[in-house]
Amino acid sequence: MKIKSLKLKNYRNYNELDVNFSDLLNVFVGKNAQGKTNLLESIYYCCIGKSFKSVKDKDIVNWNKEEGFIKLLAEKKYRDIQVEIKFSKDKKKVIEINDIPIKRIGELIGELNIVFFSPNELKLVKESPEERRKFMDIDISQINKRYFYQLSRYEKILSNRNKLLKNSSNIDIVKDTIDIWDRALIQSAKKIAFEREKFVKAITPYTQKAQSYISGGKENVELKYISGCGVNLDENFEKNLDRLLKKNLEKDFKLGYTTLGVHRDDIDIFLNGVEVKSFGSQGQQRTVALSLKLAELENMYNEIGEYPILMLDDVFSELDSDRQEKLLKFVSRTQTFISTTDCKKIDGKIFEISEGKIIKN
Repeated sequence: MKIKSLKLKNYRNYNELDVNFSDLLNVFVGKNAQGKTNLLESIYYCCIGKSFKSVKDKDIVNWNKEEGFIKLLAEKKYRDIQVEIKFSKDKKKVIEINDIPIKRIGELIGELNIVFFSPNELKLVKESPEERRKFMDIDISQINKRYFYQLSRYEKILSNRNKLLKNSSNIDIVKDTIDIWDRALIQSAKKIAFEREKFVKAITPYTQKAQSYISGGKENVELKYISGCGVNLDENFEKNLDRLLKKNLEKDFKLGYTTLGVHRDDIDIFLNGVEVKSFGSQGQQRTVALSLKLAELENMYNEIGEYPILMLDDVFSELDSDRQEKLLKFVSRTQTFISTTDCKKIDGKIFEISEGKIIKN
């Protein structure tokens, strides 16, 4: 899987851009706030349908323009694919695949696979379970479209169940209605939980390999999927979760929300037997987060038969020269995009970025 070319019009600080890429290593170099990360973001948009930043689509358009677009051409194992996203200040974005508009983002996800890493990804290890659920969901959705739709279904069911709990004045009213939502929630939760557990088991050996390689064999990482359903993932999952939901109903009614379910899942991460979130150094946490991302590469290759696109945003400033060199060797099999302020030790196609323009490549 390779990104061949990218066109931008009124996107962020880019008035106009038309660029072709190397099949291997592409390096965006320049001072801060020149547009390096914006280029990475535009590629990510065409793969996932949204930004890796917390941003509204209308804010993507250049501040003094009304409309803009991204057009990306990629080469896959068996076919080429063109993705175009049109943005407007006063309309919803329009996504087209090979000139055919799509109705839902779910139709785009999985067409082009991508792995993104930046220093902010440290929150994957350090912060709330929500970050680790997002990590699982983005990755699995790119491999399995059915999972993406099941996730959307679960969120709607959960929202309806929570509305019933929050807005009902009497628990007897809740008891008369909630079984409908519980049955749907359980069926959806089972499919999500089993996919997440399968995913964590699949990436564990790849994460261990990457961690050992980057740390020079000094560190061993272990991953464990933690179900928020409070029951074992076995043939009795549905029956046991139904029993617990009924047992917790009064508690849920008082709180106004559902306390059990895959919306409370997590991944426990241990480094040399110690929980890395609480006791790992920042350097160790950063390396574990990077290893998890590198594991995504290998897992996607195993699942879809080709490597995804890899993007590394300002990662080299966080790594010493030895780990930089090891990282570049590790990712040499996939097309990689790197943003950096210094490319002296990087051998790839160099794009010098300044004020939303490529001034040298």
